[in-house]
Amino acid sequence: MSEQLSILKSVYDEVIEHSKALKPVESCGYLAGTISESPTEPVDLKIITLHKMTNLDNEPDHFTFDPKEQFAALKAARSEGQALLAVYHSHPESPARPSQEDLRLLKDPNMIYVIVSLEHNQPDMKAYRIVNEVVTELTVIVKEGA
Repeated sequence: MSEQLSILKSVYDEVIEHSKALKPVESCGYLAGTISESPTEPVDLKIITLHKMTNLDNEPDHFTFDPKEQFAALKAARSEGQALLAVYHSHPESPARPSQEDLRLLKDPNMIYVIVSLEHNQPDMKAYRIVNEVVTELTVIVKEGA
């Protein structure tokens, strides 16, 4: 079954702003929400909440989460009836596709990986699932409203 990532416009805007604010360092964080499944439609991963993280590496081409912040994000998502569905990070100077470093490090087959490119004037957001080094791009739909 195919998958799509639906993200509230307000959360999309926050991810873009976080990415721009930290440039040239990679921004990073979690995206939380719910999953809707239907036998006739793609699985819809609905992103409702952003959990910004500190990039402990403070580098333009690598990120590491603070473990305390990770635990706090997991706890907050659960308390809101949500799950951590995606990890996002920015590529300040490269395209919105997994780099060799990303492929080496992003190994959770249950997680969606969202990459925001700031390479050009217009930010570019793409989402991927990576399973056994096979990269599958998901459709990203930005939605208005709550």
